[in-house]
Amino acid sequence: MRIKICGITKPEQGKAIAELGATTLGFICVERSPRYVTPETIAIITEHIPVNVERIGVFANATQQEIATIVTEGNLTGVQLHGDESPQFCQKLSKILPSEIELIKALRIKNLDSLTNAQIYYDVVDTILLDAYHTHLLGGTGTTLNWKDLINFQPPLPWLLAGGLTPDNILEALERVQPHGIDLSSGVERSPGDKDLDKVAKLFQQLDILGNK
Repeated sequence: MRIKICGITKPEQGKAIAELGATTLGFICVERSPRYVTPETIAIITEHIPVNVERIGVFANATQQEIATIVTEGNLTGVQLHGDESPQFCQKLSKILPSEIELIKALRIKNLDSLTNAQIYYDVVDTILLDAYHTHLLGGTGTTLNWKDLINFQPPLPWLLAGGLTPDNILEALERVQPHGIDLSSGVERSPGDKDLDKVAKLFQQLDILGNK
């Protein structure tokens, strides 16, 4: 399973989290976020993690050129769009990015209608991410999705489950739904951008329990 830890801000934490077993690290490229990191800091962090660990930049309503520039400067392997980007925007962005760059569209799920709207992105992105809806915040809210609504969610492309996941509820979440991967941020933090390595370790312990069932 793909395990993405998002909101990395510190080089030593990024390296430690990768060593604990994360397959993907996420970097917030939205300046108003408390987890924001500059492209220069992203580059420093990515220099110290294994090359097989994916490196995703998270953007919200940025321009295509801004995204492309940060992908290069930060040595990223993928882009996560967490704003109001349209399918047309995604399609145009994929044409200016190198072909190997993964394109993820994050959707903030408010109700079942929100899930239906996911379909318009299936042909223009590589991966879908489902996060919890919040009136003012784009992510890292600590709010869980209604997992029972996702039981029949089976898109024709990989998808990641986000939204309030923690080491304490991850087993319940994965017993109810079967995503291709999970995305955690606030659930493994002491404060925004400051990861708690004990919580990250506990997450992997819980996933080991699931794998041994």
